Amino acid sequence: MNDASPKYTVELCDREYNARAAIPDHPQIFARWSEQAAATRRLRACLLDLGYGDRGAERLDFFSTREDDVPLLVFIHGGFWRSLDKSDFSWIAPPFVQQGVAVALTNYGLAPKTRIEDMVRQNLHALAWLYRNAQRLGFDRNRIFVAGHSAGGHLAAMMMAALWPQFDADLPRNLVKGALAVSGIFDLEPLLHAPFVNVDLKLDAARARRLSPALMPPATDAPLVLGVGGLESGEFRRQTQLLATRWKNNLVRSVPAPGSNHLTVCDEIADPAGALFDAALALVKGEG
Repeated sequence: MNDASPKYTVELCDREYNARAAIPDHPQIFARWSEQAAATRRLRACLLDLGYGDRGAERLDFFSTREDDVPLLVFIHGGFWRSLDKSDFSWIAPPFVQQGVAVALTNYGLAPKTRIEDMVRQNLHALAWLYRNAQRLGFDRNRIFVAGHSAGGHLAAMMMAALWPQFDADLPRNLVKGALAVSGIFDLEPLLHAPFVNVDLKLDAARARRLSPALMPPATDAPLVLGVGGLESGEFRRQTQLLATRWKNNLVRSVPAPGSNHLTVCDEIADPAGALFDAALALVKGEG
């Protein structure tokens, strides 16, 4: 695996990036996530649909540790920027809460109604809102970390590339203290050759370049942890290696998940027995 891109064709991109088509049991996985998430919200104290902006999608859920000055992990869901919801991923929170880490899950507008540029801005607003409301919610605003899967991995990386003081003067340059990006797409150019998704994203070459974290420098020296499933396509694995190479000064760990595909790798983030959970917890606890 190297930094070089293959010659993209519609056939290659459909095969390599259409993860749902490659995972026949994806409806069962989505149903399981939804059921686990609903059970989590029934059994765990949480604040739901906190508004961080004026638009309907600009909401987040918050799971507290019931202690003060704890770190916060912000999870950004995937779905190729056009599907799924924060409410499908509530099950991410409990293992971290049990370890003294508060968790927030963000929603954002989805394609085709919302452009990726606006999704990035919405997540910037969400993190800024959390930073400003840290005392009320009971976490340490100087220990905000971000994690994301798939499209959420892309958005998590964009939070590391954000110029926070330019976004708003009261925000610190290093608002995000570290990131976990799992199975993300960090160079969006291949999606120009993937009609199955670009019919909704409507990317052109210039916008794809502007929205690719692998083509921009990180704006912080905060640590980065990457993960990808061993059963994922070569392109998803190449995308992870690409960001590892381009952001090598931030990379502290690249975590393999040998038995996981593009969806089940997300389960590993919240599995206390798994390497991805251990890496995420170590990141948030400042243990590398």
